[in-house]
Amino acid sequence: MNLAVFCSGYGSNFQALLDAVRSGKLKARIAVMVCDNPKAYAIRRAAKAGVPVCVLSPKLFKSRGDHERLIVGVLKSQGVDWIALAGYMRILTPYFIRAYRGRIVNIHPSYLPAFKGAHAIRDAYAAGVKSTGVTVHHVTEELDSGRPILRQRVPVRPKDTLATLEARIHAVEHRLYPRALALLARRARR
Repeated sequence: MNLAVFCSGYGSNFQALLDAVRSGKLKARIAVMVCDNPKAYAIRRAAKAGVPVCVLSPKLFKSRGDHERLIVGVLKSQGVDWIALAGYMRILTPYFIRAYRGRIVNIHPSYLPAFKGAHAIRDAYAAGVKSTGVTVHHVTEELDSGRPILRQRVPVRPKDTLATLEARIHAVEHRLYPRALALLARRARR
């Protein structure tokens, strides 16, 4: 598995994937990190690990299509065959999804199909649900609607604050994402 990891912010899921590769739990190579935010801490993580970084701010392009065509070119030049979205805060166009159909995965901080979108943890907390979760899923043209690969429920405890719930969900993400990608890597080798 020759992997590109897409990030926009802190990069904790990128770090979890990197750690899984280093430990041998994930038989993959992180070929490149793609980042849309030049100020993202994830860039520092990649640089420290020696992972090539492609920082392309969408603001520098006339259209989303121009931006994504350049990214696809970078991915092809690096021999990328799978993409892991790890806190990438952009919705991919159908053009991009078609270019890597069936080989783009995302981690989402809810037990999909509940609480789709960018504020899933906050939305679940505000709704007062008894449990939420984490889902690793295939990416399709419809937001947070692709077939799940792995999911895990996370209970919402009576004394939870938004911060404690977020911390527990992120801890589950850091375990679940490498497991899901390792499963896909095993299937790809068959």
